[in-house]
Amino acid sequence: MGGAREAGFTDAQIAEARRFHRPLYALYAIRLALGLAVLALLSFSSLGTLLFDEFARLGWPAEGLATPAAIVCILSLVGLPFAYWRGFVHEHRFGLSTQSRCAWAVDWAKSLVVSLVIGVATLFGLVVLVREVGGWWPAVGALAAFALVIALTFVGPVVTEPLFNRFEPLSDDDLADDLRALSTRAGVPVSRILVADASKRTRRQNAYVSGLGRTRRVVLYDTLLAESPPANIRLVTAHELAHRGEQHVAIGAAIGAASAAAFVLLLWALLSSESVLSAIGAADAADPRIAPFVLLVARGVGLITLPFGSALSRHWERHADRISMELTRDLDAFESVHRELALSNLSDLEPPAILYSFTFSHPSAPERVLAARRTSLALASQD
Repeated sequence: MGGAREAGFTDAQIAEARRFHRPLYALYAIRLALGLAVLALLSFSSLGTLLFDEFARLGWPAEGLATPAAIVCILSLVGLPFAYWRGFVHEHRFGLSTQSRCAWAVDWAKSLVVSLVIGVATLFGLVVLVREVGGWWPAVGALAAFALVIALTFVGPVVTEPLFNRFEPLSDDDLADDLRALSTRAGVPVSRILVADASKRTRRQNAYVSGLGRTRRVVLYDTLLAESPPANIRLVTAHELAHRGEQHVAIGAAIGAASAAAFVLLLWALLSSESVLSAIGAADAADPRIAPFVLLVARGVGLITLPFGSALSRHWERHADRISMELTRDLDAFESVHRELALSNLSDLEPPAILYSFTFSHPSAPERVLAARRTSLALASQD
C-alpha cells in the first residue's frame, strides 16, 4: 500500500479521507459483531425459544412465514441506528449526502422490503423444500440456490435498481455516439448508455455494469456527467466496457451461484447433526426454527470468504483499468478520473492493510494511478 503522495495526493487530502473513514471502520466492526450476536442469541438462547414458541402457535404455514420475517425485521431494527448515522449523519457532516431525513427513511424502508422479500422467500422456501422432497432436499436445494443467484443477477437491473433510481438514456448525442463507437472498438457494442439520477441522493461519482443477457447495462451517475469532461467520461466508460468484455458480471454470478449451492450442502451436513439440532431447538431441517442459525452460518461463511472475494474483485478492477488504458491511451484522463473519484467520494487513500485485504473491492486510488503510469510506459514502448 502507500504511494498516495507519489500519485499526487496531498497530506491534507490523505488526512481528510482518513478522518472520514476511521469511524466507519469501527462502526463496521461493531455492527458486524452485533449482528452475529443477535443471530447467536436467536439461534441458541431461551430468548429465541420464547419467540419461536409464540410463532409455533400460529400453525403452518404462518409459522414458516412469520419466523424469517421477524428475524429480518429484528436485524434491520438493531442495525437502524448504525445505518442512520453512517448513511445520513456522517454523509451530511462531510458534505456527501443530498438527501432529506424523509428521503433517507424511504430508502431504508425500501431496502427493508427488499430484504424481507428475498429473506422470507429464501428461508421459507428452504423449509418447504425439506418438507416436500425429504432426503433429496440437499440436491434440489443446491440447484435452486444456484438458479436463484443467477435469476437475481438477471432481474436486478429491471426490478431492484429502479426502486431506488430512475434511469434515462444519455441525452448528449455527440457523447453517446462517441461512447458507442468506443464500445464497438472494445468488442462489446452497446445500444444505450444509461444515466442514473444519483444526485437526488449523493454527491458521490460512480459508474457500474450490471445484469446478464438482455438486462446488461452500463450506467453512469449524473454526478459524474456533471463534473467530468468528455475525455474522463470516455475513460470511465472504457473501464466499464472492459468488465463487460471480460464477462466479469457473468463470472461473478456463476461463482456466487456455485457458492450458494455449496452453502446448501454445508447446511445439510450441519442440520444432519443431532447435536446441532438440539442446540438450536429444532426438531429437524424442516423446522422454521432453523432460520436464525442458517443466517448465522451464512454470515460466518461470508466473513471467512470475504478476503478471497475482495481479492478477486480487485484483480478484475486492475484488469479493467489496464484495458481502459489500452482503449484510450489517455494517461492524463486516467489520473484525472481517479483523483476526482477519490476526492469526491472521500475514498481512503491509505487504508489499513488488514481492512484493505478483507473489505476493499477496488484497489486504492494511488495504487491505480501508479499502475496506470506503468501501463502507459509499457504501451509506449510497444508503439
